[in-house]
Amino acid sequence: IHGVTKEVELSVSGPTAEAKDPWGNIRKAAKATVTINRKDFGLTYNAALETGGVLVGEDVHIELEVQFIKQVG
Repeated sequence: IHGVTKEVELSVSGPTAEAKDPWGNIRKAAKATVTINRKDFGLTYNAALETGGVLVGEDVHIELEVQFIKQVG
């Protein structure tokens, strides 16, 4: 992000049990999540709101949902 590279540790759930899709392929799925602080990547812009508080929060929630397909035939 913004030219900064850092390692993060993802929390992974899955993989799911194998399932056959309508085309006969075998599929599995998994989900991974992590929350990072945008300031750790050099993104410091913000603006104060008239109601108090700030325009942009510091936490960025990243969620990946992936499918693995084993083609049959």
